[in-house]
Amino acid sequence: MTTLRPVLADTTSGRFRGRDDGTVAVWKGMRYAQAPTGDLRWRAPVAASAPADAIDAAAFGPVAPQQRSPAMQLGPGAVIDEDCLLLNVWKASDAAPGRPVMVWLHGGAYTFGSSSQRMFDATHLVTEGDVLVVTVNYRLGALGFLDLSSFSSDESTFDSNLALRDVLLALEWVQQNAAAFGGDPANVTVFGESAGGGLTTALLATPSASGLFHRAIIESSPATSIYDSNRARLVAERFLSTVGVAASDVATLRSLDVDTIVDAGTEVYADVPSDAPGNLAFAPVVDGDLLPEHPVEAIRNGRGLAVPLIIGTNRDEATLFKFMKSPLMPITGPAITTMLENLASENPDLDLPTRAQVLGAYEGVRSRVLGLGIATDIGFRMPTVWLAEGHSAVAPTYLYRFDFTTRALSLIGLGAAHGTELPYVWGNLDGGPKDPTFKLGGRREGRELSQRMRSRWTAFAHTGIPSTDDLPWPTYDTAAREVLVIDRADQVVADPDAALRRGWGDSVLAFR
Repeated sequence: MTTLRPVLADTTSGRFRGRDDGTVAVWKGMRYAQAPTGDLRWRAPVAASAPADAIDAAAFGPVAPQQRSPAMQLGPGAVIDEDCLLLNVWKASDAAPGRPVMVWLHGGAYTFGSSSQRMFDATHLVTEGDVLVVTVNYRLGALGFLDLSSFSSDESTFDSNLALRDVLLALEWVQQNAAAFGGDPANVTVFGESAGGGLTTALLATPSASGLFHRAIIESSPATSIYDSNRARLVAERFLSTVGVAASDVATLRSLDVDTIVDAGTEVYADVPSDAPGNLAFAPVVDGDLLPEHPVEAIRNGRGLAVPLIIGTNRDEATLFKFMKSPLMPITGPAITTMLENLASENPDLDLPTRAQVLGAYEGVRSRVLGLGIATDIGFRMPTVWLAEGHSAVAPTYLYRFDFTTRALSLIGLGAAHGTELPYVWGNLDGGPKDPTFKLGGRREGRELSQRMRSRWTAFAHTGIPSTDDLPWPTYDTAAREVLVIDRADQVVADPDAALRRGWGDSVLAFR
């Protein structure tokens, strides 16, 4: 039987008693902010103060309010509660002081997920990669991304970009407390996938994030799913109409039952039309304050924070959304035509590609997968390429494409779908009895690939360079455009998406 030894860490938000099993020491459910409830609902987070007594940190704390989904396992015994601004720290038991810190932001369409998901057990990363890992909860859905700031008055204030502010406060906590766990606050890498990748993208364009992290890894970011304040107000009005409360009735809004807010947010989420890939009701907002301009525009023009960056997408991102019957991706022919027509009508001053030019980039692609390809490329791949182009002018940038899949995932039509890289990044390949990934083989190749990915990700956290002895990974630039294609055998490929780049042109400006 494994013996668990209590381990204490003194932080600005309390003295926490974690557990060390001789291999890994873990502190779970540590508060970094006060409960965002009552008068703090829809307000910027407030740093937690330290109580006098030691706090037990042996179990994950509550996860952000959200609809329960069988596709999103929140962790064993997960409890949902609005008081969710908590984080967890993992380190190897024998780690020396001064380890690089990796701060994880989970995905989930800005509406689902938690830091306590089994996938995000950091044992392999900290023991084999010699890093400290911090996993963070942030507010979700209408509680984290609804922007009521345009309804603020002298009597009451609502803040914008609540979840982004949560992440910033968590990063401040890391700066103040990483050393207490053996981490180096001067060497922090933020990494995230999907919505977590979108938040990391936003961080690169947030001036006040400067100095809070020193490298970034962005996996499958919905980079263009960040909207202006006008659209945010329309979503807010729809939410207020759904709950039947006027914005001026602040007392009622701040006393609404959490389930009512989640249900209304779910209704608004489903109602927002998806005439462009990844069109979401809840997402970061260009508020002219915390986030002064659209991240794609800022980073594309070299105005992002100049930190080394790994960024990439999966080959078949959109197949997951088809598999889940999600409305987020327009994978039908008519929906694609509508999307292109709307872009042209809404952006008459831009030289946008025609439908024929776009479809020309997919010559030879079978019609039944054409929509999936277009949804993948404009929802994820092309924005990622555009970001890499701009960021490479100010900092070392490494672009990847994740192509690996197994026979079982290919047969059910998923392939290298959105999120399928996660088990390999974390080294947690056992997805449970219902996971089809390795039912028809491929586990050995998966283990080897996982080792390579973890080596690259953690090497980057140490040095800012993700190369390994077996295959150097060159920086991306607009001359050679070298990309690491991750598969059974990784390879560096020059400009693998050349036809797509030419077909889509400079559509980036239309999607911001």
